[in-house]
Amino acid sequence: MTKPKEDFSIKETSANISATKFTIGPATAYDLVEHMNYLFVNILQARNLIGLAGPNSCDPYVEVKLGNYKATTRFLQKKSNPEWYQVFAFKKEHIQTAEVEVIVKDRANITNEIIGKVSFLVSDAPLRAPPDSCLAPQWYRLEDKNKKKVTAEVMMSFWMGTQVDEAFSGAWQSDSTIISNDGVALTRSQQYYSPRLWYLRVNVIQAQDLVLRDKNMKDPEIFVKATLGTVVVRSKVSPKKNVNPTWNEDIMFVAAEPFDDSLILSVENKLHPKKEESVSLGRYVMALSNVQKRMNNAPASSKWYNLDMPKELKTEQKQVKFASKLNMRISLDGGYHVLDECTQYSSDLRPTAKPLWRPVIGVLHLGILKATGLPEMKPMENRTDAYCVAKYGSRWVQTRTIVNSLAPQWNEQYTWDVYDPCTVISIGVFDNGHIQGVDTVRGPWHQRIGKVPQYLLDNMWGKGEACKIVCTQPRCISVTSVAERICYERGGNVGDDVGYKIRLESKGGRNSSIVFCTNGILLRVLISEGAGRLKTEGRAKPAKREISGITHIIMLNCFRRKFLYHLLLLLHI
Repeated sequence: MTKPKEDFSIKETSANISATKFTIGPATAYDLVEHMNYLFVNILQARNLIGLAGPNSCDPYVEVKLGNYKATTRFLQKKSNPEWYQVFAFKKEHIQTAEVEVIVKDRANITNEIIGKVSFLVSDAPLRAPPDSCLAPQWYRLEDKNKKKVTAEVMMSFWMGTQVDEAFSGAWQSDSTIISNDGVALTRSQQYYSPRLWYLRVNVIQAQDLVLRDKNMKDPEIFVKATLGTVVVRSKVSPKKNVNPTWNEDIMFVAAEPFDDSLILSVENKLHPKKEESVSLGRYVMALSNVQKRMNNAPASSKWYNLDMPKELKTEQKQVKFASKLNMRISLDGGYHVLDECTQYSSDLRPTAKPLWRPVIGVLHLGILKATGLPEMKPMENRTDAYCVAKYGSRWVQTRTIVNSLAPQWNEQYTWDVYDPCTVISIGVFDNGHIQGVDTVRGPWHQRIGKVPQYLLDNMWGKGEACKIVCTQPRCISVTSVAERICYERGGNVGDDVGYKIRLESKGGRNSSIVFCTNGILLRVLISEGAGRLKTEGRAKPAKREISGITHIIMLNCFRRKFLYHLLLLLHI
């Protein structure tokens, strides 16, 4: 199955921007997007709730019902005066009835009887648009199923507004009804900033009074190893073959704020000229928060740093005086811009140090309206959960996720300060693979499953090497569904490059490069391999190994620490 050719050319659109003049409220800063009307229901708290066993015996929650749309707050245990502070936003196009019901229920009540409810007409909702102040909530007496007033009350407010409303970004939205409650928080818009990057310059000058492990060693080869986080850089071997080596060499790192990592400098002595093994002659640990920040071309001041004695040397030579020192210049250079983007698409050319920034020359306004013609990124669920990301400078913005739509409408507007006209803004549309849909057949689905074996396969094929990856899944339905989805993504059929093997069913396998199977299938293969080794011991020609072609084994959900996973790991080792 081949995918249709995609068209990435720029197309002219005619957005209905003029419609903003006729929406509710005065003109706002959202003048580049279409205004979308929503009905907001803000549930704050309740009081005097009584359960079946009396006060403080109920587990209350609120259900907001508008036609076929239902939204619920979180439930609180043993609370007669609960507090929720949750906002629900119903799109105007989704309103199918004239009345909204706010129902207070008790989760501990197995009879499913309500504590009380209050209703209001959609037409009674007041109109509000910023910069108008927020509507003050009010207490409403609840009615029982016989429409009689009870002592319980709920504090709430409701109004008609748009996506410009301050409560919109954190509100539950009627577009998110098909996903689980835990995934609603992952659909909201957000923005974040990239950390400021500094060049960390370590100028290693010389060392003095080093103590060698082997006093009889002649011409020691000594170098400096610098470690920052997971990055390790080593200097050249000193041309002076004695205990007072010199280097005068720069070692460069990129450090990000906040400076949580420490710089570790170790003076190393090679054990053999032709081997890479070395022993430490002393080390120094420096917190990056104590490093001098440099904003001009003046060199940092050189300092002598006392090295810490290695642990091995402490036990072997307790009577020896250890006074090794290392002379260095260490600085955080803020006069440069650390390139963290492709130079052709760089959105920021400012130096790291803020005092060196140029003044703002303008403001960039971006209105993200909609997308059309998106492909189905979740073929097993026949849906796409799209959101848009825009990046300019150090600021990233992410729109809210529109669930189950191939033509999503965001209508969100953002602004950036511009310091340089020769910069580029990057915009992309992504599928939200973190939210899980409610599928009664397959259960929750996660988009990231199946990516690692594809990366490994493409990497091995790119190097011209053979590859056979076995990936386990906990259930048979997961084995078949993941294999089918990967075949769809790669444009092939199940049984060719990607296959699977479960009990009483198999497609591909022997000639497939990626094989999905259950843990039990892999366990039987490994056990039979071990039995085959025992049977062929002492024979001149051993039997053909069943797993001889396997290059990678990926086991899912090993964090559960089940005995089966431990056994699989031991047999594989």
